Amino acid sequence: MKALRFFVFSFLLTMLAALFSTNTTLAQDAVKVDPEHYKVEFENDKVRVLRITYGPGDKSVMHSHPEGVAVFLTDGFAKMTLPDGTSQEMKPKAGQVIWTPGDKHQPENIGKEGFEVIQIEFKQTKDE
Repeated sequence: MKALRFFVFSFLLTMLAALFSTNTTLAQDAVKVDPEHYKVEFENDKVRVLRITYGPGDKSVMHSHPEGVAVFLTDGFAKMTLPDGTSQEMKPKAGQVIWTPGDKHQPENIGKEGFEVIQIEFKQTKDE
C-alpha cells in the first residue's frame, strides 16, 4: 500500500509540474501546447476541467498545471520527466483520485494501452 501511495504521489508531482520551478523555462498551458491530448470539458471562474487522453507510446511536451485533483478513468503506465531532466514512472489505477500540486512535467505513456484522466485545475481567486 505504501508503494502504491508513493507511485501516486510521484505521479502527481511529475504530472503537474511546478509553476514556480527553478528552471528558467516558462510554464506552458497543457491545452495550448498539446491540444491533441488535453481538452477542456468545463470551465468557470473557479475551476477548469480537462480530459486527458494518451494512446500507447504518446508523449507530450513540457507543460504545467495549477494545483487540483486528478481522477484516473483507466489504468495507466506513464513516465513523467521534470524540467531538471529527472523522471519517474507511475502506474495509476482506474478509479484512483489524487491531489495534484501545481507543477511542470513532460508525460509519456509507456504502457501498451491508452489511458484517460479527468483533471480538475483550481483557479486562484482575487481574494487569494
